[in-house]
Amino acid sequence: MVDSTANSSEQLAEELKALRKLRGVSLAAVAEPAKISVAYLQKLENGVVKNPSPRVLMRLAEVLDCSYERLMELADYVPAKPTGPSGKPSFLEAALRNEELSDEEQRAVLAFIGYLKGSRKK
Repeated sequence: MVDSTANSSEQLAEELKALRKLRGVSLAAVAEPAKISVAYLQKLENGVVKNPSPRVLMRLAEVLDCSYERLMELADYVPAKPTGPSGKPSFLEAALRNEELSDEEQRAVLAFIGYLKGSRKK
């Protein structure tokens, strides 16, 4: 979902912002249950905070319903590893990580996934 040429703090920032927006929630709706301030979350989403603690990443993963391992990889705490059952990235992961997708195309994919998730709740 993020540009592979960006440094790790930028990648983490982009991922956190994309996940929050995908879920359609405010900064406060994420910060409060994650036990961090809105200002700190803004700094995380803007790449100002370079090394958030694993504890903060764990709480964010729970609130955003995303992979703690993925956030730890983006924060450079653990090396990235394939997650598919065959030891390779899943088809969806491979498609989303395709370096040929522009930022605009990545945002469009996120918007479409959000649309699909919103449609099934009805």
